[in-house]
Parts: sequence; C-alpha cells; structure tokens
Amino acid sequence: MDPDVLRHRFATLTTPHVADACVRAHVPVRCAPANTRAAVPGSRLAGQVLPARHVGSVDIFLEAYEAANPGDVLVVDNDGRLDEACVGDLAVLEAEAAGLAGVVIWGLHRDSADIRAIALPVFSLGTLPTGPQRLDERPKDALEAATVGEWTVDRADLVLGDDDGVLFLPAARADEILTLAEKIRDTERHQADRIRAGESLRDQVRFATYLAQRAENPALTFRAHLRAVGGAIEE
Repeated sequence: MDPDVLRHRFATLTTPHVADACVRAHVPVRCAPANTRAAVPGSRLAGQVLPARHVGSVDIFLEAYEAANPGDVLVVDNDGRLDEACVGDLAVLEAEAAGLAGVVIWGLHRDSADIRAIALPVFSLGTLPTGPQRLDERPKDALEAATVGEWTVDRADLVLGDDDGVLFLPAARADEILTLAEKIRDTERHQADRIRAGESLRDQVRFATYLAQRAENPALTFRAHLRAVGGAIEE
C-alpha cells in the first residue's frame, strides 16, 4: 500500500479498530508488548516495516536507512533488553533525514529531550541513560526480519502505532483490514451517538433478546449475537 494512502486511512482510525478488524478477517492480531509506548504521548505512526536486529552498534541502523523507502518505519529488535538503550537522538534524527515515518524499538531509547524536539514518532519499552557496552556477532539476516515480543516481522508487514500501542499487519491484506476497521469505526461512532441521545447500548444490541436466546441455547456467544444484530463492540 502506498505510504501516503496508509497514513491517510489510518489518520481516522485507532489501533483498536484495526485489531478488531484483524479478528473479523481471521488475521492473527500481532501486538507489540503492552508496555511499548510512545516517547511523546499522542504520537502516531504508520508505515512499512524496516527491520533491524541490533547487536551493539548504531551502524546497523545506518545500513537499514541506505535501503529504506520514504515512509518506512524502523523496527528495532534488541531482544527486549532493559539493561541498555539502543536508540538515541542521532539515530532518530538520521531516520527523519532518511524520510522514515518513525521508529519502533523492542528495547529502550535515550536522549529523551532531544527525541521530543525531533518530533519523529518513537515507540519503545522505556528509557535508560546508558547505551550498549557490548558488540555481539551480527547475524546474516540482521536486516531481513525483526522480532518484537512474540512476533517476527519483515518487509511484508506494516506497522501502526498510537496511544494504545503498536500493531503489525500483513501488507498484502492491508486494504481489506482497513476497510473492515473503517466499518467498525463508523458503527461504534453511531452507537456512541445513540447512547448520548438516550438510547442505551443494551437496547441497541438487543441485550435482553440475547439473554433470552442464551437461556435456550447456552452455546450462543455474545459475539455471535452482535454479528447478527450488526453490533461492533468486541470485534
């Protein structure tokens, strides 16, 4: 998907909308660990994954930038380490100069004040003053894939981030997933408007009917009922 189109479509969505769309599309919901947060609250990013496995030196990021396309998001695999910050202000500033849309780190960052001033979205597990004090052997596939939590992502994936966290999705199904997310967003907005107008959510989703039907059929799930009545609370 064109990076400008991706950013435009995600601008009116949230990662929860997209996560629920993945469930509806039977696509694995691949979230970064729950403590992955933006260096600057309110930051948002969307782009193609540019993977890099960190082994102790910033040169891996510079090499990744050499092959980057405008709008890519650097996804740094530092094995979730909490004993070093692997990304600092110069790496982020260079990412901005290379035309990247942001940085996601399975690990820590530092130089927080400078990174806030740069204003390129950075998501990580937190901060620490010290940088790496090691230099490990570099894997041959260091620029081919990155692991973030339980998921391994590569150039075939997109990454989205906002105040709720970071989510990965397959680029090949992005249009389908975003279209579903937009429908979920519209349904939820309409439901919220009706609540504000005095119609309870229970009435909207015919909750009393669901309870009666479940009494007759204990296997009936609320999600199945929601699909039948056009609700969009859980997915």
